[in-house]
Amino acid sequence: MASDFDTTAADVVEVWTDGGCKPNPGPGGWAAILRYKGRERELTGAEPETTNNRMELTAAAAALEALTRPCRVVLHTDSEYLRNGITRWHQGWVRRNWRNAAGDPVANMDLWRRILDAAKAHEIEWKWVRGHAGDAMNERADVLATAAREALGR
Repeated sequence: MASDFDTTAADVVEVWTDGGCKPNPGPGGWAAILRYKGRERELTGAEPETTNNRMELTAAAAALEALTRPCRVVLHTDSEYLRNGITRWHQGWVRRNWRNAAGDPVANMDLWRRILDAAKAHEIEWKWVRGHAGDAMNERADVLATAAREALGR
């Protein structure tokens, strides 16, 4: 069965996301880098009181929300929480009315819903990359997220 999104490699939007806090919880920053046909766009933001996980999810949500039409996307993240949540866990959460396996409300439900809504129009491959292991674009996203967080104190 052919996909509505069958395109060449040049038609793929590549995205790198990162987020973090120091300390965790505490002030946090997030960043996303979108690359399409040789052009790049950087998105960043920060919150004064948040968590690493919320910043990782916010970066992915913001990146997907920035897309203006249905796309094939390869989203690179160093967050296993994000990748596992979106590729494995969310189906169970939805089936259990946004409860986790223990029956408790899912943490960061607002952001998970935001990502799922933003992802609907796209065909997305969620790629995990090891953080701080030499992936140049992941390192760049980390630098941008850190700068966004540090700008809060200025």
